[in-house]
Amino acid sequence: MNRSRLLLISLWFLPLVVCSQEGFSPFTKDFPPEEFAQRRAKVYGAVGTGSLALVQGAPSQPGYIRFRQTNEFYYLCGIESPHAYLLLDGSQRRASLYLPHRNAGRERSEGKVLSAENEDLIKELSGIDAVYGVDLLSEHLARYARSSSIGTLFTPFSPAEGASMSRDLALRAIGDIAADPFDGRPAREGHLIQLLRERFPQFEIRDLTPTLDNLRLIKSPREIALIKKATILSGLALMEAMRSTVPGMMEYELDAAAKYVYYRNGAQGEAYYSLVASGPNAMFGHYNAGKRQMLDGDLVLMDFGPDVGYYMSDLTRTWPVNGKFSQAQRELFSFYIGCYRAVLKAIRPGLTAQAILQEAVKQMEQILASSKFSKPSYEKAARDYVERYQRSAGSPRATLGHWVGMATHDVGYDSGPLRPGMVFTIEPAFRVPEEQINIRFEDLIVITERKAEILSDFVPMDIDEIEKLMREEGLLQRYPRAEMIK
Repeated sequence: MNRSRLLLISLWFLPLVVCSQEGFSPFTKDFPPEEFAQRRAKVYGAVGTGSLALVQGAPSQPGYIRFRQTNEFYYLCGIESPHAYLLLDGSQRRASLYLPHRNAGRERSEGKVLSAENEDLIKELSGIDAVYGVDLLSEHLARYARSSSIGTLFTPFSPAEGASMSRDLALRAIGDIAADPFDGRPAREGHLIQLLRERFPQFEIRDLTPTLDNLRLIKSPREIALIKKATILSGLALMEAMRSTVPGMMEYELDAAAKYVYYRNGAQGEAYYSLVASGPNAMFGHYNAGKRQMLDGDLVLMDFGPDVGYYMSDLTRTWPVNGKFSQAQRELFSFYIGCYRAVLKAIRPGLTAQAILQEAVKQMEQILASSKFSKPSYEKAARDYVERYQRSAGSPRATLGHWVGMATHDVGYDSGPLRPGMVFTIEPAFRVPEEQINIRFEDLIVITERKAEILSDFVPMDIDEIEKLMREEGLLQRYPRAEMIK
């Protein structure tokens, strides 16, 4: 482990902790109004003249849950007030924000929330052109509907991404509700679209989702800075989990150690539920119950990341619960790590995923040919692993992993060459089903003008590095379970 690099990371990361002590602020400090204005300008250009774009913010949270804005709404203006709407006029290139009126009693109880009465402050903070009460939105849309120059209204058709949410699971939730014969209520986005069509039939309602997805695919330097912070936190949390792991511990205890690292250093939440999967649980790709006791001889796979200022990370490591790789585990890990590094090494700007995999497969085939396996099932698993990559390398639609940004499984589709500002992970799984073994690593990569920068390369990957780290005392050893509840 490179101690000097880790020290530099810790020192570099310190300002995030300091900033968290400054107290409540009604608007983000992560982006200046100019960046939000640039994003809105790209929407104006995409929808064109004669069109409007309407984006709905998140509603109030049910229960004692801290409010978090949707990714789509925050991306365009940074406002974190519930029940807000953003109306973008493509002809005038003008942004209007619609907010509920001030609730003085709630502010006395919970703190300042930007409202319709804060017009001047909101204009200064976000660069928004006009601020109104949400009660005026229908009237203003009706005025546009009477105009012969405005014929199209864009709004996102895809479900909005909230806390710990990616679009894949948001769509799954909508499907589950629709399949429930005693529920079946429409999605919030679907309900908005239905109301717009009923109340303003003059508009052609079109989908804004592809425009926003394309914009979010390429990250700005400030976005990448937040993703770096989230990745450092994720890596430090994984390392603390490695130190703390001992036989007899519950899976949820590693979840607790990671969350301590996250929240102690300013994360606003989890990017997704923690995946701490020991022994046979690792065979389930999104196992998240965390209720199994980890046993001597088990492997544990941990996949977890924080939400830092609306930006995520996504890292994974697998390690032995007892801190020492068995001979069989070393055999499998050595093969896997060699193939994994072959993919990382091949990633470069300007190459397609297919070209990268074709280069990586050549090295994988050499690793497979030189590897010796103690069991036929291990050799079969290794051959299957390489063959999957060979098939992927033959497809022009091959992918390396998934995008990461405001969502863990971030939006955007692109099968062309890698371009600066793209952020993604690779996470190939190596399975031996006969012994219920699943080895998976995951690292976060940012494409720059010159290279692929692996933001998580400080997290131990090699067998000896992992064992060395696990010999150190962990957080959970220094702070054992409460005696009163044992």
